[in-house]
This record gives sequence, structure tokens and C-alpha cells, in this order.
Amino acid sequence: MKLILLGAPGAGKGTVAKKLMDLDGSVQISTGDILRAAVKEGSELGKQAKAFMDAGDLVPDALIMGIMEERLQAEDCKAGFLLDGFPRTIPQAEALKAVLARLNIALDGAINLDVPREVILDRLTTRRTCVDCGAIYNVKSMPPKVEGVCDKCGGQVVQRDDETEEAISNRLDVYNEKTAPLVSFYEKEGLLFSVSSTSSDEVVAAVRAKISA
Repeated sequence: MKLILLGAPGAGKGTVAKKLMDLDGSVQISTGDILRAAVKEGSELGKQAKAFMDAGDLVPDALIMGIMEERLQAEDCKAGFLLDGFPRTIPQAEALKAVLARLNIALDGAINLDVPREVILDRLTTRRTCVDCGAIYNVKSMPPKVEGVCDKCGGQVVQRDDETEEAISNRLDVYNEKTAPLVSFYEKEGLLFSVSSTSSDEVVAAVRAKISA
């Protein structure tokens, strides 16, 4: 599968991606992942990205696209890839289209996870994260066995600063302003497939049915 996963923060893109990966060996790719990998490898583009990241600046789109183009040519992408939360803007989508054309790669679709705002707010405000190993918990559906203590490593489990109700509302507003227009972009490209469900298993089943149709 060669898919783009669209959806607001907390829509479940990461969870769906991990389940789709198990189906055919596709790899999950996010902007953060490729930037960290490029910096770790010390590639020329990675060094340039590190300079921006160390300064606390956003990495320019042109640089991100260069790193993305390198990543899409990696051996593990031949089985398929799932772009998780990328592109984020129309200019990035247009640049990605040009990159894919150069690499002669055809997308199978752009999957839009359509989850109600109130569900996302509830999902993220009840989420907790281990500061040491990054394990994810939910105080309602999957709390740690001991409150505030990670089951896996014993680290401290906290609510992230960007997952308070105020912070999440702001993130959703930014998404609606800058990223939601991608739905229209990929609809015009004939690639959009929207799934209205809060169940990752239902989303995966719908995606499988769509791709195999």
C-alpha cells in the first residue's frame, strides 16, 4: 500500500498506520521520523536540518521534501509506505506530488480519518505519556496499573503540556486552517477516501476493502 493518512491530531493516524503495516509490510513515515533519522545518519540534508532544529526554527519545506525524496527511495519503501500526518499544507502536497512523479510512484489513496472534535478532545485530554519510554496510556480506557507509574519501565506518567484542553483546541484550530484543505486537494486528485469511525479496526477493514476493490 502507498497511502497518505489525513486527519486531525488525535484522529488515530498512528494507530491505524501500525495496523496497516502488519498487513503487507508497508512502512510508517512521519516528518519527525525522517528528520530524526537524517540527523542521526549525518547526511548532508540531515546536517542542514539539524542546524534549523538546534536553533529552534522550523525546517523549510524544500529541505523536508529533499529528505522525504531520499526516504521514499529506501529499500523498505518498495513494499509500500504510509505517510502519517504528511503533507500538512497545500504547498507540501504539491511538492510531494512532484516528488512522486519524479520517482514514478503512484499513490493508492489519501485516507481521511473523520473523527468528531468532541471525541478527539476527550481522547487527548485523557491521554498520558511516560516521560522515559514514551508509552501511551489513557486514564479512562487504559490507565497504568499504578497511577502515575509506567507499567513498562517504571518511569513517570504525565499529561503532556500540549494535551491540555486549551492546547488541543488550539491545535485543532490550526489543523482546520492549514491542513484540512488537503481533503479538498486530494478529492480533486481523485485519491480521497474518507472513513467516519472511531474504531481503528473498522478503519483498517474499510481501507483493505477500498484498496482491494
